[in-house]
Amino acid sequence: MTKVERAGHVLKRLSELYPETPVPLDHEDAFTLLIAVLLSAQCTDIRVNQITPRLFGELGKRPEDLARREVEEIEAIVRPCGLGPQKAKAIRRLSEILLEEHDGSVPADLEALERLPGVGHKTAQVVMAQAFGVASFPVDTHIHRLAQRWKLTNGRSVLQTERDLKRLFPEQSWNALHLQIIFYGREYCSARGCDGTVCPLCRELFPERVKAVKAKKA
Repeated sequence: MTKVERAGHVLKRLSELYPETPVPLDHEDAFTLLIAVLLSAQCTDIRVNQITPRLFGELGKRPEDLARREVEEIEAIVRPCGLGPQKAKAIRRLSEILLEEHDGSVPADLEALERLPGVGHKTAQVVMAQAFGVASFPVDTHIHRLAQRWKLTNGRSVLQTERDLKRLFPEQSWNALHLQIIFYGREYCSARGCDGTVCPLCRELFPERVKAVKAKKA
C-alpha cells in the first residue's frame, strides 16, 4: 500500500470500529473541559474523571470560583493527577486571565488558548475540537506512536506528525479520527501489546511484516 492507501484504510476501519466518539473526559462546558484536559497531562482519563467531580463540587466550576481559591486548596484536590503544584497554579492563574481578558469565558481561539498557563498546543486543539467543534487534530504521544507504526509519518515531533496527518486525512474527519486512533491504540495497539504484527490494523496494513516475523519463528 502507498501512504495514501494506508490512510484511507485506517480511516475506513476506524470508522467501522468506532462510529461513535464520546469525549473521554467528563465535562459540562468549555471551562470544565479545559480544566480536565489540563489535568490529563501525564495522567489517565480515568483518574481525571475521578478528581474533577470533587474539584468542581468543592471549589466551584466557573472561572470566578477557582480564581478566588488558594493554590494550596486546588493542589490538595488535584495532586493525584500528578504535577500538582504546577497544575494548581495554572488553574488558578488561567481562571484569573479568563476573567481579566475574556469576560469569564473560554475563548474559541487557538492562539488565545495557547497563551493560557498550563495550556499547550495539544490541549488548546482538544478544546477547539471538543468544546467548539472546530476542525482540529490534537496529536499526543500515543497518536504520534501509531502514526509512525502505520508509516503515516516519519516526523520526529508531534507537530510534524500533526501536519502530516492533516495532509493525509479529510478535514471533516479530524475531530473524530484523533479520538478513534486513541481508542484503537488503547484497545488493540498499545506500546507493549503490539509489535507491529499483532493487532488487526497492523496485520492488514503490513502483511509482509507479518510474514517476515513468522518466517523468523519457523
